[in-house]
Amino acid sequence: MTSTQPKASGARTAHPEHLGHVIFIAAAAAMGGFLFGYDSAVINGAVEAIRGRYDIGSAALAQVIAIALIGCAVGAATAGRIADRIGRIRCMQIASVLFTISAVGSALPFALWDLAFWRIIGGFAIGMASVIGPAYIAEVAPAAYRGRLGSFQQAAIVIGIAISQLVNWGILNAAGGDQRGKLMGLEAWQVMLGVMVIPAVLYGLLSFAIPESPRFLISAGRDARAREVLKEVEGEHIDLDARVAEIEHAMKSEHKSTFKDLLGGSFFFKPIVWVGIGLSVFQQFVGINVAFYYSSTLWQSVGVDPTQSFFYSFTTSIINIIGTVIAMIFVDRIGRRPLALIGSVGMAVGLALEAWAFSYDLVDGKLPATQGWVALVAAHVFVLFFALSWGVVVWVFLGEMFPNRIRAAALGVAASAQWIANWAITASFPSLADWNLSATYVIYTVFAALSIPFVLKYVKETKGKALEEMG
Repeated sequence: MTSTQPKASGARTAHPEHLGHVIFIAAAAAMGGFLFGYDSAVINGAVEAIRGRYDIGSAALAQVIAIALIGCAVGAATAGRIADRIGRIRCMQIASVLFTISAVGSALPFALWDLAFWRIIGGFAIGMASVIGPAYIAEVAPAAYRGRLGSFQQAAIVIGIAISQLVNWGILNAAGGDQRGKLMGLEAWQVMLGVMVIPAVLYGLLSFAIPESPRFLISAGRDARAREVLKEVEGEHIDLDARVAEIEHAMKSEHKSTFKDLLGGSFFFKPIVWVGIGLSVFQQFVGINVAFYYSSTLWQSVGVDPTQSFFYSFTTSIINIIGTVIAMIFVDRIGRRPLALIGSVGMAVGLALEAWAFSYDLVDGKLPATQGWVALVAAHVFVLFFALSWGVVVWVFLGEMFPNRIRAAALGVAASAQWIANWAITASFPSLADWNLSATYVIYTVFAALSIPFVLKYVKETKGKALEEMG
């Protein structure tokens, strides 16, 4: 009897002759992650200026900040289908154009609704980049390097966040410490938003220098070009015919999961889907994006000088990078669950200390010295423990924990839950902070504490298991 399984191609152990070129390809694709991080955090420098420019309250301000997340959800939901129809590279180029248009429009708004519209356009590009970057890297990276090259996306996101804070700080200093100070004929906050044109255009240019995904090329019937790309990224010593046959076989045998596949159990979704949703919601409900969207506003609200507040935002981003590197080193060594639990404990402690510090009344517009230092250190502790655990681990879990037959659909639902939770926290923080800043941080502390029994009871370790073992 003849087996339908294609013969081995040697792809598992393939080592490209020009590894530096493969690294360049992955780094170019990860520029989408850089823009993801940059665009997500750059608004931090404009929050108070937007409030003053348009004379709006906290609730309206929050909607302008958070509305980009609506675009993110739509972009993430549609990116996969767009990429399957026109290719991964064309999808990147569309995202680059949208990023560029959003940056120009956001820098030159003539009304508040106009600014909100450009924020949605930028959000759509973020959503596309968040999906297409990791997918493309996984499809072009040799198996022996896939994990390390795949981590480029997360690394690019946290670097984008840090660079945006550094650029904001530099622009603010150039404008004399005033977010609405004049610079190049514009207010400083407009320049902050407009600078994103530079990495957006670079992302588009780099997309012309990297090859299309072999998987897409094969699906489009362009086998000859797919062989050229496979030779380029996996090396000259693999059996190219067998490699193409492997990819074709995998594509034919894949089950395209649908929303219906997720239904079951006593609470609408299958239990494993609820666990994925829970991970996504807990990741956001600890308030991490407050640290990146509103940190400058937060520090200014407790008496920190605007220029110093921007510098603190930058140092927080550096801590975020350090924590992400720690997670990348240990996630395969000690496991996902232990890292998540360590992170939950550390976050709860940091958030509780922030809640305590913010419970004190301001003296001459500032926190008392002791409480001010505790708040600053605790904020950095919180970000560090988030970055070395939930920031990375949740995405690893979501990519591994679902059975093959429902993985794509379940990941889509969990990612959507994450965007919705992100929106809820981002939109609610200004009003909650006006009500009671300390109580707001108590709420985040409670969610960090509740994540511990959630992980212990419902989340199973996936370290060292084949994807086919997930049930």
